[in-house]
Amino acid sequence: MKQIDPIWIERARHGDEEAFTMLVEAYQTPVFNLCYRMLGESTAAEDAAQETFWRVWQKIKSYDPQRSFSTWVLSIAAHYCIDQQRKQKITIFELDEYPDFDLGDPHMPNPEITVITNEEEETLHRMINQLNPPDRAAVILKYWYGCSEEEISQMLSLTVSAVKSRLHRARRQLAEVVTKNQSTTLQRGSSDEALSL
Repeated sequence: MKQIDPIWIERARHGDEEAFTMLVEAYQTPVFNLCYRMLGESTAAEDAAQETFWRVWQKIKSYDPQRSFSTWVLSIAAHYCIDQQRKQKITIFELDEYPDFDLGDPHMPNPEITVITNEEEETLHRMINQLNPPDRAAVILKYWYGCSEEEISQMLSLTVSAVKSRLHRARRQLAEVVTKNQSTTLQRGSSDEALSL
């Protein structure tokens, strides 16, 4: 994210479109990434990011400068994405689009390791997708964006204890899914061994 000049925020609060454009340029990547992680589809994420910035422009006069601007912007994006998920009942998404890599590039990881890592990430994203949208938002903000419980509480309009509860519940649900997947894999492996005998 680009360095934000507080003067841009103040000028944008007074209707300066050029200053607002600078803010959009500075925040477009983190907002798009959050929307993509929550919605799982590029076009939907682009639409959500545009809607987020439109809402930021509409509400910027009411922005409290005592609050973190990035927290405020990401909270608008998170709320919009949660609303979209509820409306459309989005159930499956892929978090990352994996770029093709050049096998001749010595700086790229071993292709076998890349495949394993990609499979693990896809599994993790499928598991996170099983969480309800508000819990999913809390997990994404905490573990992908490194937000504190206090920041998440501001973004999602919850108490800090409610955020901690959501994160605890989400971790417990994810642990149950991991345990279930491991036992299914072990059972499948035992069946395969029995068939090969």
